[in-house]
Parts: sequence; structure tokens; C-alpha cells
Amino acid sequence: MTFINPSDDDLQALAEIQTATSRIRGELSKVVVGQDQVVEQLLIAIYSQGHCLLEGVPGLAKTLMVSTLARSLQLKFSRIQFTPDLMPADITGTEVLQEDKTTGSREFRFLRGPVFANIVLADEINRTPPKTQAALLEAMQERQVTIGGKRHVLPAPFFVLATQNPIEQEGTYTLPEAQQDRFMFKVFVKYPNYDEEYRIAESTTSQHVAEVAEVLSDEDLLRVQQLVRRVPAAPHVIHFALRLVRATRVAQDGVPDFVRECVSWGAGPRGVQYLLLAGKARAVMQGRFFVSTDDIQAVAHPVLRHRVITNFSAESAGITSDKVIDQLLEQISSRHPGDEVPPELARAFA
Repeated sequence: MTFINPSDDDLQALAEIQTATSRIRGELSKVVVGQDQVVEQLLIAIYSQGHCLLEGVPGLAKTLMVSTLARSLQLKFSRIQFTPDLMPADITGTEVLQEDKTTGSREFRFLRGPVFANIVLADEINRTPPKTQAALLEAMQERQVTIGGKRHVLPAPFFVLATQNPIEQEGTYTLPEAQQDRFMFKVFVKYPNYDEEYRIAESTTSQHVAEVAEVLSDEDLLRVQQLVRRVPAAPHVIHFALRLVRATRVAQDGVPDFVRECVSWGAGPRGVQYLLLAGKARAVMQGRFFVSTDDIQAVAHPVLRHRVITNFSAESAGITSDKVIDQLLEQISSRHPGDEVPPELARAFA
């Protein structure tokens, strides 16, 4: 692989992105207490043009976090509350017959649904039937919807964030594995610690209302996404991502024994793609123009946890996909012989 030496413009852009990312975190901290890891993973996903699936109990500020992020990025935000009676047209939009009162002529006019936004929050996506869940598939993958044989392009940037409640399963529809694979990350939103919960109780029961400043525009964000794609990945980094993903596939040769015992289905090619893209976005956020194996390891859990499906024996023993990923990261070497980052490139960003 030929390494790309960053230009002066790229170096300036990296510095600006680093500053902007720090400011976005600061703006979010005015409203959302804690959840630093969740915020970082959300930013990595949106810088990578990916989508997120958030799982957490009610009351952990998932909706507030996303709406505040949209405000700090100057993006149009739309929230869809998924319910059992929600229809696909309620998400994508529909054609209606409209009459021109001056001429008396009638024509079909497309009324856009709430999916036509930059950041779409699909709240409690597991509360709606599969046909409505599937209405998001084309939007997420193709950045468009097709109604009446006509393509309607969604605004750019476009980012879907779906939430699901892990503790209440009555009247819910499990999101199929094939649709989960469309999400770049599956992020666990956990309870705050004692100090964070004290600050939440103090700030949310007072009259104080935080003002969130706008940090990046939609055009700025599109430039960030383009820069992420230009970040080079060394061969040993790509090999590491490949070995990690291929080690989750039970039918492959050389798969560790514990994977054969615990896993029923492994990650597909999207796993490798998203590992590399997320690693590049993390590098850009830290002001680097190259991705390392440390970046891949840092994003391995949110990328792979919904792509590694454990079997009944593992579930009965309390072995989760996260534990399988932990073992794989311990066993798989992060280096590949002969593939090293050039010293001059590493020194430039040390």
C-alpha cells in the first residue's frame, strides 16, 4: 500500500475537526450528563455516514441526546414514535390527489414523511410490525425512498438512530438480524453513576435551561465525511479487521473452538467495512490521518455485537456477544508480518 501524505489543507481540516468535536461534546454536556462513550460512538457513526441502534431502559436521555446533537450540528431533526398501528406511508410519505381550484385539473402530489430529515430518531423501533420496520431499509441503504415508481432523494447528510427497550418485550417485534446489519453500531446506553445521577437530579429539577450553540453546518459535516473516506489504512490494519470478522464465522477454517461452541452466526462483509470506517473516523476525531489497530479494537464491540449471534448454549451460560468479542480481541494478533506504519507517518502525528 502507498501511504498518502496529508496535505496542508488536510492537516488544517484535522485540527478544525478536532476542535469542533471538542466543542460538540461541550455543548452536549450542557444538556446530557455523562454518557461520554455513547456520545463518542454517535459522533463516530455520523462522521462515517453510518446509522446507530441504541438499546437502553427509558429515562436515559436517548431522545434528548440525539435532538441536542442535531441542534449542535445545525441539522433538521425528526422523531418518529413507532407504534403497532404505524404504516410504512407514515414514515416515507404518500401521494395524494390534489385539485387545482383555478383550472379544476387534478394531479397526484407527494407529501413527504418524517424520514425526510438529516437526523431521524426511530423511537422504540421494536414496537412496530416488520413491514413498517422494513420501510426504513431503502432509506438507510440507498438514501432515497420510492413512492409510486418515483425516486425521492433524502437530504444529505442522513442519519438514522433507532432505539429499543430491552426490558419490556410484550407487544414488541424483534428487529430481524438482516435489518440490524444495516446499522453500523449497536450502542448500549447504561445507567449513570452516583455523581452523574446527582447532577441530573439537580439540573433537571431547576429553572435553568441550557442554550446549545451551533458548531458545524450540514456542509461542514459533509466535508468531514469525505475526509474520513480519504484516511489511509495500512495493510496490517485491514488484515486485523478481516481476521477479527472472519473468526466469528463458524463455518470458516481455523475458527477458535470457543466460537464454534458459542456462536450460531457470524458477521458478514459489512462488519469489515464498518470496522475500518469507524476506525478512520475515530482517527480523524483525534487529529490523525491514519487508522491504527487500536482504533479497530476501540470500535469492535459496537460494530460486531449485533452481528455475532450467540446460540442457546451460550445464552443459557450467560455468554454474550460482547464476551465473545473480548476473547477474540485477546487471541487475534493486531500485527501482520511485513505490514508496518512508516515511521515518518507515525512520527508526524505522535
